[in-house]
Amino acid sequence: MHRPIALDLPRGSVAAETLSSAIDELLDTARDEVPTQFPPEVLAAAEDAARRVRASAPATDLRDIPFVTLDPASSTDLDQAMHLHREQDGFRVRYAIADVPLFVELDGVLDAEARRRGATLYLPDRRIPLHPPVLSEGAASLLPGQDAPAFVWDMHLDARGELISLDLVRALVRSREKLDYEGVQRDLDAGSGHPQMQLLQEIGALRAAREAERGGASLSVPEQEARLDGGAVRLDWRRPQPVEDANAQLSLLTGMAAADLMLEGGSGILRIMPPAQPAAIERFRRQCTALGVTWPEDMPYGRLLRSLDWREGRHLALLNQAASLFRGASYAAFTRPEERPEDPRQAAIAAPYAHATAPLRRLVDRFVLLVCHAHAQGRAPEPELLAALAQIPPIMQETVARAGSLERSAIDLLEAEALRAFVGEQLPATVIEVREAGENAPARVEVQLAEPPVTAWVPGSAPLGEEILLLVGESAPGSRMPRLEMAHSA
Repeated sequence: MHRPIALDLPRGSVAAETLSSAIDELLDTARDEVPTQFPPEVLAAAEDAARRVRASAPATDLRDIPFVTLDPASSTDLDQAMHLHREQDGFRVRYAIADVPLFVELDGVLDAEARRRGATLYLPDRRIPLHPPVLSEGAASLLPGQDAPAFVWDMHLDARGELISLDLVRALVRSREKLDYEGVQRDLDAGSGHPQMQLLQEIGALRAAREAERGGASLSVPEQEARLDGGAVRLDWRRPQPVEDANAQLSLLTGMAAADLMLEGGSGILRIMPPAQPAAIERFRRQCTALGVTWPEDMPYGRLLRSLDWREGRHLALLNQAASLFRGASYAAFTRPEERPEDPRQAAIAAPYAHATAPLRRLVDRFVLLVCHAHAQGRAPEPELLAALAQIPPIMQETVARAGSLERSAIDLLEAEALRAFVGEQLPATVIEVREAGENAPARVEVQLAEPPVTAWVPGSAPLGEEILLLVGESAPGSRMPRLEMAHSA
């Protein structure tokens, strides 16, 4: 039986069933590269793993610690839980990460399937998980009230939020509550809220200040988000809530601690990114001048980016241009001290860093957690684990690129459908990128519309940061996307 299609859709929305059919077609074209179903033997192995782990819990029992999780309200694949405590001279942060390796044995059926997928794939109307749901949304997830195995990072911070000591154990934990970003932020804004969330705000602010001191940078730009509303799906611009930024600082803290453990231990997988090239910085400096934004010579670009407000057109353009400063991210595996990368830093973070906090959704984290635990316990990682490390970076590179392409194609579908409701109208937009005419290409600009929330390339010329009007026309034959043409300055 088919779901009824909504006839009176909100403007700029698309019927969920229409979008689902279009994405089905998209996935069908990529079926040889993107597995959408788990083979029977993988599902059976996941069921067996869930039963096996339930019957043999870790020896260390930390179920008396009142951990809580903080995620989007709809999430059920919960990788992280936290318990925050104020100490006389600082803070104690216990960060529990789902012990996926306990369920997914190295070189087993589940491991092979996870390597085929690389990461959970997020599309506007569905999620294609890295692991079977019986694990990712069940036995391995840190769901409230459920006993679950976890790697528990026990970190002591001083009064400035600097890490001063670290321990890492595998333990049995039990989350007490599943908190969600919007609800927590609403309570915090009202001056109340969960005590641990109030402490999270404080620790997050301290860690953000330490990031600024290191010269770290982040791009505070709105993100496109597909929202399901009854039988309709629509795009919205979404900017993370302040409490999400604070929560991200805990993940960064853990990833930096993981990187330091592996560098000291002589083996592991880092997430690295080279510093911005001088030519890219100089180009960005010229763009600041052209847009009337003052950038003092002695100010790190990370501090400048934190001062920009995406709601202002010139700043929005600059934030998009700043993406050129954050290029070349990759994974670096090493099994001996002499193989460590010459520059182990992730330049945007301005410190060595590793992916270690999302093993339910990302392949590499499972291997990082195992290596870190071995180093934390003062022993060498198992030879078979070390032998696997070099295989993970190319898998991640290939699967992430494939997922990114598919996710972009799916958003393109939703953008096209959203624009159809505005055919014949003029819409305001901000120029965020400019391409001059070339030998085989006309001049064009990339624009960002506020409503509907679409980013697109349009023929013509206009200054970076300019507010313009776009005329929405009928789609060209064989194309879903309505034509966009420059009208005149707003």
